[in-house]
Amino acid sequence: MSIKHYDAVIFDVDGTLTSTNELIFASFNHIYEKYFGKKATDEEIIALFGPTEDIIIDRLFPDNHEQVKEDYYAFYEAHHEMAALYPGIRELLHALKARGTILGIFTGKGRRAAIITLKMFGLFGYFDLIITGDEVVNHKPDGEGIFKFFEQFPLDKDKVLMVGDAPPDIIASRQAGIRIASVVWDSYAKDEVMELNSDYIFHTVQELSAFLL
Repeated sequence: MSIKHYDAVIFDVDGTLTSTNELIFASFNHIYEKYFGKKATDEEIIALFGPTEDIIIDRLFPDNHEQVKEDYYAFYEAHHEMAALYPGIRELLHALKARGTILGIFTGKGRRAAIITLKMFGLFGYFDLIITGDEVVNHKPDGEGIFKFFEQFPLDKDKVLMVGDAPPDIIASRQAGIRIASVVWDSYAKDEVMELNSDYIFHTVQELSAFLL
């Protein structure tokens, strides 16, 4: 199926548009070392994923969460040299936008971190609707964020595609009744993704672009 059959494409951010895992791990370890005096393992940090950065920090640092948040976001914004935009993503978004495709973001990141990353890489202006973990009550793998696109735009579910790198993207898409394209060029859960029988799987941005364009 080509993109002419889709009126909208909804993208995840981390591991899909941008390589940000190293930056996220470093940002959490910055506050871990500053306030706990130790580092967390990648596995420990991954286990935190689901709620937004703010909720995670509220839980970890109930007594001084506001100060810890400022330290987290200051480090996150200042060290974007640790992150990267996957080659070919900007060109793909530009081509889809020029074609008139509605472009969206549905990410588990909080709005503050998501906007920092999208603006840092010059992607913010491409998207018609950005749904982050701050705009939903039920976070991924719940499909609430996808349903918000149907509230905003008169879309046929058969003409909407979600693009993401992780199992929660697959589960959310199925709950919302739309197709899922799993991208595994930088997925931290590639093996699990491969076992969940996505509608489509792409190993490179070039493969995804060839499919969509």
